[in-house]
Amino acid sequence: MPAHLVDEPHLGVRTVEEIGAVNEPTIVFSAHGVPPSFHDHAKSSGLQVLDTTCKFVYDIHHESKRALADGYHLIFIGDPKHREVIGYTHDLDPERFHIVTTVGHANAIDWQQYPKLKVFYQTTLNAEEFEDVVKAIEARAAGVERADTICYATKENQDAARVLSHDPEVDVIIVIGGRKSANTKHLWEICRESKPAYLIQGADDIEKQWLDGARIVGLTAGSSTPDYVIDEVEQALAAM
Repeated sequence: MPAHLVDEPHLGVRTVEEIGAVNEPTIVFSAHGVPPSFHDHAKSSGLQVLDTTCKFVYDIHHESKRALADGYHLIFIGDPKHREVIGYTHDLDPERFHIVTTVGHANAIDWQQYPKLKVFYQTTLNAEEFEDVVKAIEARAAGVERADTICYATKENQDAARVLSHDPEVDVIIVIGGRKSANTKHLWEICRESKPAYLIQGADDIEKQWLDGARIVGLTAGSSTPDYVIDEVEQALAAM
């Protein structure tokens, strides 16, 4: 799993694929977090660590550690390739956890073999959309507990996106954020269920034909989208 940085060469910041590739004195770990062993590796390599891990992500690290100590088998609802989920599971014994995404996967596992199960959600997901997955586990398990792993900023953004997408006065919606960002992608998926919606990274990505016939354009953004990018998009739309 890479140690993630933002590529800003003019600021002296670059992205590396492994800690061994860092030549600078400082490494930055992103809000998605990294496995605890990465911190140890960085420090043993003589690097200073700038840790920007989200509080909600750390809450899951701490609570899952306590659950393991109390004899729970862990279930992570999320994308096994997502940096956040890798951060939770990379250092764990594979026999102590499952990563589940679909009802089919949940139904294929014999949950009765585990006396105590604890469910954790990837914070960038909308837990409501995976309710059927957790219910499938609960129907086949002796005992299941759900951890409170909601990122309230993400949930509030998603709730606001639903309200925006159902506003009858809004004709089209622009979602601003990284195309690889899970929480931004979910905002776009929510909006496009009800309205034409387009995911952009900045003002330069706007295509004028998207706005043909539109009187009012709705605007939303991922939680990590910089304010200045939102301002630039808003100014570009106003000029159109």
